[in-house]
Amino acid sequence: MTDFQTKREVFFKNALNLFESAYTYAETGDFKASATFILKALDQERRASDIGPQVLQLIKTKT
Repeated sequence: MTDFQTKREVFFKNALNLFESAYTYAETGDFKASATFILKALDQERRASDIGPQVLQLIKTKT
């Protein structure tokens, strides 16, 4: 497993844990806390998708 995959998995696991916390808070009626956990989980998903080479960095134009 590459370093990129390991980091990506860590971010996705963190996101999953945060989504589970959001679900728990939503069940108890604390929607503000639930929303906060959802936003944190979405940030972790975004970070996971940003790991690794970016397509724009791989494309080089010929002059």
